[in-house]
Amino acid sequence: MRRAVLTTTGISALIVALLALKPHQLPALAEAAPRSPTTSHTPAGTSPGTSTGTGTFTGDPIDTQYGTVQVAATLSKGKITAVKVLQAPDQNGRDRQIASYALPRLTDEALGAQSAHIDAVSGASYTSQGYIQSLQSALDQAHA
Repeated sequence: MRRAVLTTTGISALIVALLALKPHQLPALAEAAPRSPTTSHTPAGTSPGTSTGTGTFTGDPIDTQYGTVQVAATLSKGKITAVKVLQAPDQNGRDRQIASYALPRLTDEALGAQSAHIDAVSGASYTSQGYIQSLQSALDQAHA
C-alpha cells in the first residue's frame, strides 16, 4: 500500500511539472515602433523594381525592449552569403554581452537555413526576434 501511495504521488508530481512547462515561444514585441522604410542596394544593370536577388539589402530597424536591431543581408542569385549586423542593443555591458554571443549564432543559423526561419537564442529572446524580423524584411526586399 505504501509503495502505491509513493508511486502515485511521484507520477502526480511529474505530471504537474510537465504541465507547468511552457512551449518555446518568442515574446511579443509589444513596444515595437512602426517600421520606417529603408533603401536597399540595387545591383548595377537592374531597375529598383526588378531585383534579381543579388546584392546587399538593408533590413528594417526593429526596436526591441533593449534596443534597436538591424541587419543587412548579402545575397548572390537568391542565396544568403553574408549577414552584417548594423545595429544591436548596446546600452550597457549586459546588452553587449548578450549581443556578442547571440548575434554570431543567429548569423550562422541564417546562413545554414538560407532564410529567416531560425530558432531564437536562449537568453536573447528580444534580440533574436529583432534580428529575425530585420532579416526577413531584407529578404523581402531582395525578392520584391
